Amino acid sequence: MSHLPYLTAGWIMLVGVYGMVTSRDLVHAVVCLSVTQSGTYVLLLSIGYRSGATAPVFSDRPPGGRPVTDPVVQAMTLTDIVVGATVTALLLALAVQVAKRRGTLDPGGLRSLES
Repeated sequence: MSHLPYLTAGWIMLVGVYGMVTSRDLVHAVVCLSVTQSGTYVLLLSIGYRSGATAPVFSDRPPGGRPVTDPVVQAMTLTDIVVGATVTALLLALAVQVAKRRGTLDPGGLRSLES
């Protein structure tokens, strides 16, 4: 199997981390976190890929037939997607509250804790 999916996942994660580190806006940081998490989807699906395998539906498959992909990896990827959507929604809601209370989304302007 080629190393291309693993390199792609690593590249996507590095782009997201770079965006978070250099971000000057909270919404941009949330989007970069979402991009980083997309790299984990690619990584999980790359790990679970089997060449020539079919979907893990066992009702119509004769015993000893073609190999199937691992359903646990697919379930972990779906769980990762749901958790990612939830975290993104929560962080965007927090960014809205910060913008309402502080009037800025610049992390540099949020250093002080005084009102």
